[in-house]
Amino acid sequence: MQIILGKWTQDKLDSLISEASKFRDAGARINFLSGLFLGTDYKESTLIGDADTPEVFVINLKGADCFTYIDYIEAMRLSGSYSEFKANVKTIRYRSGIVSFKNRNHFFTDWIESNSKSVRDVTVEIGAQKTKKTTKLLNYREDGTYFINGIQPVQKEINHIPSRAVEGTVLDKLKTGDYAGIYSASQGLDVSHVGIIIKQGGAIYLRHASSEKKHKKVVDQDFKKYIYDKPGLIVLRPKELRG
Repeated sequence: MQIILGKWTQDKLDSLISEASKFRDAGARINFLSGLFLGTDYKESTLIGDADTPEVFVINLKGADCFTYIDYIEAMRLSGSYSEFKANVKTIRYRSGIVSFKNRNHFFTDWIESNSKSVRDVTVEIGAQKTKKTTKLLNYREDGTYFINGIQPVQKEINHIPSRAVEGTVLDKLKTGDYAGIYSASQGLDVSHVGIIIKQGGAIYLRHASSEKKHKKVVDQDFKKYIYDKPGLIVLRPKELRG
């Protein structure tokens, strides 16, 4: 296990997670928690493990990439304390909560399937007749090599909303706290990036860990401008918690 809390302490995280639990609405809770990380450094390859290296359970709040960022936010959203947060990171990041490279949710569609108890795919619901369905062999490049060595390719049907259709009623149906996957046109990938939809004062933002040189941190960007030149959008919606 490797835990790096960065600017936080366990007590501070306990306090913030407890404060977040007062928000009964899933979107409001995610907005609060994800906002705490604005300005956090973008850092790739913080996880330890590959086809030849044993997996290590890592929590690194000092720096995150787009995927580990939503891991941490969703795990905090489901938690009432720091100890619960640690346990939830495992179940969010790994199938059945089993820490291993093969069990890690390497693709956004893996993340959807593994976390179906807490999130649901609302892409078709939001995109309606504008939604496109594509069958892909994930992890398999056009040249026959793998994107991720040690992970077998899997064929999946992927729904996405083309970026030209992300307007009007589609934008109206988006909610704060939705997890946005930026659809990839590449043969073996489902998404190229992920983030969180935030609606504030009539504006729509993508809150995400940006790898762009001008940012290199967790930022809010105008979502309509961001999605404009991208292939499309996949939308997951957090399920409301009971009790």
